[in-house]
Amino acid sequence: MFRRVFRIVITFCGMLFGYGVADYLIRIAQERDYTFTNTELILFQSVVIFTSALIFFKLYTALYRSGEKMARDLETSIEAMPLQEMVPGVFGALIGLLIASLLSRIINDIRFLQAFYLNTIINIVLYVILGYTGYTLARRLSPEAVRSTFSAALPGRETAKGKAKGNASPPKIFDTSVIIDGRIHDLLKTGFLEGDVIIPDVVLVELRHIADSSDSLKRARGRRGLDILNAIQSDYGIEILSTEGDKSLAEIPEVDVKLIKLAQTMKGMIVTNDYNLNKVASITGVGVLNINELANTLKPVVLPGEEMQIFVVKEGKERTQGVGYLEDGTMIVVEEGRKFIGKTVDTIVTSVLQTSAGRMIFTKVK
Repeated sequence: MFRRVFRIVITFCGMLFGYGVADYLIRIAQERDYTFTNTELILFQSVVIFTSALIFFKLYTALYRSGEKMARDLETSIEAMPLQEMVPGVFGALIGLLIASLLSRIINDIRFLQAFYLNTIINIVLYVILGYTGYTLARRLSPEAVRSTFSAALPGRETAKGKAKGNASPPKIFDTSVIIDGRIHDLLKTGFLEGDVIIPDVVLVELRHIADSSDSLKRARGRRGLDILNAIQSDYGIEILSTEGDKSLAEIPEVDVKLIKLAQTMKGMIVTNDYNLNKVASITGVGVLNINELANTLKPVVLPGEEMQIFVVKEGKERTQGVGYLEDGTMIVVEEGRKFIGKTVDTIVTSVLQTSAGRMIFTKVK
């Protein structure tokens, strides 16, 4: 939408410039005693205005890439803009427009620029550029500056117990997987996770796309993630951080790479359930909190030789194996258990295999 508006503004500037050129040439001709009929005046002005508008229209095409990027950035920012980001952005835009107003007075006093209505064209461009520049620069405020300025006036900055979180602990940056999972909300309530909760705008946009998916399962997961996010905002307080103000982040297309870069910049930690993101972040030196690893660590320790009752639900990977599950979801492989599918059997633990993706317990029928 912004791209179309910008195209219209550029074309309108071309029309003004053409009208100024036509008017200037007509006055020169009249000073040399050349007279125009009304038809000639209208025709001449129309041709010059149309030609100038066409040139400016083509000029916009040459600036297509930068205009498209500006439109995309603005639309993305508006879609995911929280109140904490909107207030400084609007304030910066107003400052930019005020500076443009002061500069326009100087420009209007320059007689040379009045000849071709250049002062009007320059003023229009000046207001657009300075207004957008003020908006962008204001949103580049660091999260600490935004928090210190607006934390007293904006809601959602306190925990469920009413106590604000300190900044001693590094900020925690949530990815999409951990929000959809839902366990993070309960973990926050326990108070074990300290520091400010950061939700990048790209994660919010990704959640919205999942919630709008044509696939019913994905749509349900996306909506669940948005519900969890609203619950966290209500009980704990979160900060939606825009990545569009930072060029180094805006130029990165992958969401996971943006999260890693953001964590490096803010000296924060990524909270995720994504196995691949966990590995890449660890390689780059970024701290990662994996909820699955935490859950696996907190599971009861099972030692070889212990006895347990297992309900065999399906056959295993090998022909003779059966598979069951504990209440916490841990997979139990029962050797020679295929013939007991649909039954509960007494088993003895033979070995335990711990992986980053989870834990598997191997047993044999007692």
